[in-house]
Amino acid sequence: MSAAPEERPARAATTARPAPAAPAMDLDALVTDPDTRIIVCCGAGGVGKTTTSAALALAAAEAGRTVVVLTIDPARRLAQSLGLVELDNEPRRVETPGADGELHAMMLDMKRTFDDVVVAHSTPDRAQQILENPFYQSLSSSFAGTQEYMAMEKLGQLRASDQWDLIIVDTPPSRSALDFLDAPNRMSRFLDGTMIRLLTAPSRTGFKIASAGFMFFSRIISKILGGQLLRDISAFVAALDTMFGGFRERATATYELLRRPGTWFVVVATPEPDALREASYFVDRLSAEGMPLAGLVLNRTHPPATTLLSATRAEGAAERVGEAGAEGAGLAAAALRVHAERMVQAAREQHLADRFTSAHPEVAVRTVPAAAGDVHDLEGLRVMGEALTGPDADTPTGTPRTRVLPARRG
Repeated sequence: MSAAPEERPARAATTARPAPAAPAMDLDALVTDPDTRIIVCCGAGGVGKTTTSAALALAAAEAGRTVVVLTIDPARRLAQSLGLVELDNEPRRVETPGADGELHAMMLDMKRTFDDVVVAHSTPDRAQQILENPFYQSLSSSFAGTQEYMAMEKLGQLRASDQWDLIIVDTPPSRSALDFLDAPNRMSRFLDGTMIRLLTAPSRTGFKIASAGFMFFSRIISKILGGQLLRDISAFVAALDTMFGGFRERATATYELLRRPGTWFVVVATPEPDALREASYFVDRLSAEGMPLAGLVLNRTHPPATTLLSATRAEGAAERVGEAGAEGAGLAAAALRVHAERMVQAAREQHLADRFTSAHPEVAVRTVPAAAGDVHDLEGLRVMGEALTGPDADTPTGTPRTRVLPARRG
């Protein structure tokens, strides 16, 4: 009687379970839908996120939409993939012969964006005081969080202009890609922080007569920061004080815009453990923030030319062909071994994809095969765009684009 419980796991272990089925992601419907106004591409570094953003933008432009793609990544991969020498803080039109729509591209310049905000929302005299302030010059070019906040400002400006049917955002290549979601709260915490208020207390109403304790505190801070830096910070905050509310309001409005219908987030990853671990982090974070997720683009996969010949059978055939010694046997055996290696790689990639889907069964997936080389022109982007937006089963092997290999039968 006691042997029965031990036998059940052994029998269960021999039963193959079918792989989890991920929902299909229809990116063609997403980019052509006039109700889609913003697409945010996020993911770890080195997964092809910038190229994905550019390929989606080109596909939308060819479908007749007026598109601008904004990269927050300071690298120049977007310009290279669009065949441009450089990009700057203003949208630049990309020539797309034969497209029914228009494609524009730009790269965030956080200091210039900050300068534009100061000029637009203050008087000329006050703007000059701020722009010439040494503390502001440091804050606007290198302060932690400034890039993410200015990304929110620029996105809000682009959306408010109503010039674009679709805005595609290419975020920085790291976990900080979603830090711009924290920009409103981070800026508020900075502007309302106890330290900032204490540092500027002598210049504010009600603190004209500072207490002995505050004067002692001020002397200590002056020794730590330096008297001139303390004066620069005080002058900066005093000059910027009337703009505090506007900073918070605009950032909060853009944050809410990202949560409303018409915005979609696309997570990009490669079939590698680290990249998919980051993708899981992005999916969880977006879910926690209530952000609309379109799905996962699994980029640079390696589907085999045929799935009818397994790796084991290909290896066996290579041995038999090699032993036969007929003319061309060496070449045939090498081709069979290459196919076997490709099948092993594809099986590994599918296993990683299945693990992701098991953890996130509700997340739609679209696989994109690896290109032969770097994508650096419109033709390469067009090929990638077809892989992103093509019909789900329109592949050489008929394998749905949600997978690298066909689903295993139970």
